[in-house]
Amino acid sequence: MKQISFLHAADLHLDSPMVGLKHLPANILSRVRGSTFAALERLTAAAIDHNVDFVILAGDLYDGEDRSLRAQSRFRNEMQKLSQKEIPVYVIHGNHDHLNGSWVHLDMPSNVHFFGSEVEMKVFHTKRGETVHLYGFSYLQRHILDKRIDDYQKHDPADFHIGILHGNEGGGTDHDNYAPFSIKDLLEKQFDYWALGHIHKRTILSETPPIIYPGNLQGRNKKELGVKGCYHVTLNEFETKKVFVETSDVVWEEVSVDTASAQNFQEIFQLCQLTIERLRKAGIGTLLTLNLKNVQLDDFQEQKILDIELLELLLDYENDEESFVWIVNLNLEDNQQIDRKNLMNEADFYSELFATIDDYQNPENAIAPLYEHQLGRKYLKSLTESEQRELMEKAEKLLIGLLYQ
Repeated sequence: MKQISFLHAADLHLDSPMVGLKHLPANILSRVRGSTFAALERLTAAAIDHNVDFVILAGDLYDGEDRSLRAQSRFRNEMQKLSQKEIPVYVIHGNHDHLNGSWVHLDMPSNVHFFGSEVEMKVFHTKRGETVHLYGFSYLQRHILDKRIDDYQKHDPADFHIGILHGNEGGGTDHDNYAPFSIKDLLEKQFDYWALGHIHKRTILSETPPIIYPGNLQGRNKKELGVKGCYHVTLNEFETKKVFVETSDVVWEEVSVDTASAQNFQEIFQLCQLTIERLRKAGIGTLLTLNLKNVQLDDFQEQKILDIELLELLLDYENDEESFVWIVNLNLEDNQQIDRKNLMNEADFYSELFATIDDYQNPENAIAPLYEHQLGRKYLKSLTESEQRELMEKAEKLLIGLLYQ
């Protein structure tokens, strides 16, 4: 029976800057910023452990069009490991690492095969004698808005046909609509497998034939929750077996804890500690958004400690943990108005502060200076209304905490 085995990964975003995390301790920040490389090393190890026939990387190897020398060097080192095991790698470039960027080139080992800017076919012969045709193209520039799926044409004879495409399924709205396609478009090509990239959430669009987004190799922000990785695929004439391979070195999580039953600060603190221990994963770091719901403390002094010192206490020992759970966002719900009332009773200054904050009824007015700045216009992404209001609420809590200190 003819059969092939391969790894399908996408969206490595090597050397991603992990913006907005400078407040982390130096050792944890270093771990987070190196996590894309750690994920790549786990991908390489999985390919060798499973003794796959080849590896597919479906776009966005690098985080930017300039392709840092560090990222290229680390990628080359991992590809050399695969070369020593005679495992070829088939690569397309996506919108982030398109071919029209400007960078200093480092040569890659001969086992790495790059697709050009036009759809082309590459032929691979396994050691057992199976013939595989792989089809794909790399982005010539960042914005590829036209349908390229029509350029994929099946060429026989081959035992297996695999399409590689970095693009957006027409019904998706979470990502830019690059190289759009429909599931029907892909099914019509009668390929045996579609290795997709671009969407960072693991998604199976079709089981027969498999049309799969493996998601990105390493989460990079709080929107990319949970364990990330790639697929180990075993494909034969009758069935496809796919096993998800975890590669994340750092995981983003968001959890809500109902504190309605808590009578005091100590009980809320214990609930948080139990949640942290439940989320701790051996050998993996966790960056946590912790939402505390139904926070109602009658004692104003305890409530003030909750706002100012709870986070510090929870993080007290995490800095030295390899399997750290570091809270990057702590949101206390249902107690904002109580805080304001008691604080305004303490000093007239707080009444003036809250009045100034409330003058910004439209959050866009508060963050407008950021987008008016030259660098802000270039690098900042647009925020949703809920994200804008979240920033305003965090700014208010930060001000209050600093004032108390």
